[in-house]
Amino acid sequence: MCCSWFSFGQQTAKNKIAFPFYQTAACVIITDLKSIRIGNVSVPRTHHILRRIPTETAAIIIMVIALGLAALSGALMKILTETMSPPLVSWFRFVGYAALLVPLALWRVGPACFRPARVLVPVARGLMLAAGNVAFLYGVRHVDYANAISILYIYPFIMVALSVWVLDEHVSKSAWLGVAGGFLGVLLVVRPDLAGIDSDAMFILFTGLMVALQMLFNRKLGVLSDPVVVSLWGALAAATALTISVPFVWEVPSASQMLLIGGLAVLTALSQTLMITVMSMAPAEKVAPFTYFEIIAAVIIGLLIFGTLPDMLACFGIVLIIISGMVVKRLPGALKLRRREKF
Repeated sequence: MCCSWFSFGQQTAKNKIAFPFYQTAACVIITDLKSIRIGNVSVPRTHHILRRIPTETAAIIIMVIALGLAALSGALMKILTETMSPPLVSWFRFVGYAALLVPLALWRVGPACFRPARVLVPVARGLMLAAGNVAFLYGVRHVDYANAISILYIYPFIMVALSVWVLDEHVSKSAWLGVAGGFLGVLLVVRPDLAGIDSDAMFILFTGLMVALQMLFNRKLGVLSDPVVVSLWGALAAATALTISVPFVWEVPSASQMLLIGGLAVLTALSQTLMITVMSMAPAEKVAPFTYFEIIAAVIIGLLIFGTLPDMLACFGIVLIIISGMVVKRLPGALKLRRREKF
């Protein structure tokens, strides 16, 4: 599930020059390649199907893929928590993620990746990442996976609600209506029992709070580093913070667990790299409505892997969350959401 994810910021397509991954993954294939050789036959570039896909359409496709991979990584974490302690699963995830990001960060910015502009900013982000991820893992163990992801998406509404006091920003009445709709959708998914509090759902709500606070933190202090460097330091700080708990929860992973841990690290790194690629290809407002695909992916994954589906009332809540979230992100006066680490 959630760890480092997409950003909704004032990104434009012209920024793609700053993202080598996009240059190598798309430009070399689509614009620099004059022909494609298949055996002894040379196919002109004009016949290449990828060339016909508009950049914004390609960005949407890549983001949908990235969100699907992120949802799958969350499912792997849920599986691992059945036999391992959540803090240990989280530690393995961030250590593996950081190890895979180091070569990419060195390739993009060189040794400067280990000298961020503001050290305290990524450290604070990493602490929120660690707290949010561990809380999510404690909650998702006993909550339907699709419901868990849907509850997590309370973060845009929390961010908008807190921005009035934290950032002194104006929020339109229409955006407040979207916030109210989002909270109602979450209530339909959680359906809290008045006789008792569902602690598992509360863990996931806490994760949503951590995501919202992290994004507010980013807006308040600003982010001066390359996105890959930001992700790298977030992973390093989270792994370092979680190392304190490792002696108390350590166990030697089995071969099957190591396979899942490896897959988790790869999926996390790949999804985050694709997210960064999307940021360089199209304006945020063009792809923002599609970010809720993760909830749809979670429903599909929940059915295929865990054999569960949300009931009708929860499905209605999910639809309400998606519609309200799109209202919050698109209407004037709503906050522009910036890049966040996906728990």
